Amino acid sequence: MENIDQYLEALIFASEQSIRLEELQYCLQSVFNEDFSTDIINKSINSIQAKYADERFAIELVKIGNGYQFLTKKAYHLAINQLQLQRSKKKLSQAAIETLAIIAYRQPITKVEIEQIRGVNCDYTVQKLLEKELISIAGKSDTVGKPILYATSPLFMDYFGINNINELPQIKELVNESDAIGDQTE
Repeated sequence: MENIDQYLEALIFASEQSIRLEELQYCLQSVFNEDFSTDIINKSINSIQAKYADERFAIELVKIGNGYQFLTKKAYHLAINQLQLQRSKKKLSQAAIETLAIIAYRQPITKVEIEQIRGVNCDYTVQKLLEKELISIAGKSDTVGKPILYATSPLFMDYFGINNINELPQIKELVNESDAIGDQTE
């Protein structure tokens, strides 16, 4: 088989984590209905590693534990790290969005008050919002135990493209009248 290298590259590339030699062998045997010795597969893996060792490529084939995986070369780790930082700041879970909305509309607010509104524990979500710098600690409450108060941060304004909290949509602007049930004068 002359294009075994391409099949191995595809299998290794498609694998979410390192893929073992036995898994590679099983996949090839299943597809082609013939036996592939570990020597043939090792020879192809060595060929692929030599190919990607060339400085023209930003990735390399690395043996990790008992398997193989394509990774970026160390020279590019700083750029990849910046991409990961940028992406981690962009994604917000549904819980984070709900918590952030509560903080934005009720700030300054304590974690207990947020949990009373949401009905669930929000320790993890508040921590993630602090790490993403979308909220900040605004001081301590005067109530018993002096709980921490949370408020939105300047990065929150940038993230949502507003200049101040007054530019947030009013709750009545968000409610769709056609979704209402019953008399609205209650």
